[in-house]
Amino acid sequence: MGDPKKTRRKYDKPSHPWQADRIEEEKALLEEYGLQSKKEIWRMKSILKRFKDQVKNLASRIDEQGRLEEKQLVSRLVSLGLMKQSDPLDVILGLSNKDIFERRLQTLLVRKGLARSMSQARQFITHSHIIVGNKKITFPSYMVGVKEESLIEFVPTSTLSKEDHPERVIIETPKEKAEKKKKEQKEEAPLVFSEEEITALEEKGALIKKAEEAAAKEAKDAKDAKETKQASQRLADPENKSFLKPAAKHEKKKSASEKEEKKHE
Repeated sequence: MGDPKKTRRKYDKPSHPWQADRIEEEKALLEEYGLQSKKEIWRMKSILKRFKDQVKNLASRIDEQGRLEEKQLVSRLVSLGLMKQSDPLDVILGLSNKDIFERRLQTLLVRKGLARSMSQARQFITHSHIIVGNKKITFPSYMVGVKEESLIEFVPTSTLSKEDHPERVIIETPKEKAEKKKKEQKEEAPLVFSEEEITALEEKGALIKKAEEAAAKEAKDAKDAKETKQASQRLADPENKSFLKPAAKHEKKKSASEKEEKKHE
């Protein structure tokens, strides 16, 4: 039968084992995406690095083979949801590690609400409870395409395919309950202003009040000026005797009463 073929390593290790920034970054990725070991991180980083290296190599090529390879690369990345068809090729150089991790089957199970946590999603996949289309996938690092994303579901014969299964019921952890309570209290709490904000509000109120008083005074002055102008016009026009009508009526009434007294005498 011959010797079994030796499997090649499909990832590149870090160039230096002790780099504080890299170690902290890898630790955060392990916790966020529920990874089992750092080899999974290095595998995803190697995939992204191969994409970027291919873009750099194609940038200096103008032959027909280069255009064909560029078309194939764009088609591959568009199918994975890492870029759009209308985006330039340089967009690939701006992709981060998280962009790759978001396309893993384990991550998408949690994002679609089929699992409560990353560890539970990993368990569902490794225990053969998940299918993508008609394929049963048993490794969490499977890169899901855009077209396949809607085909992720439980195996029909699995007990987890029922929505009322105890493992699929979303239960809030104590930490989530505390955060929810804190958020509700924050929404119900009255607004608290600092001394500077209070001073600014008071100054704003004083300015508004001052402006209202000035507008009222201006309206009053305009009314007084209008009345003064009308009075001066009446005095300046000798033919306009409308303001003398009450006095003339009084004089006429007085003369009539005097005539009656003389008549009685």
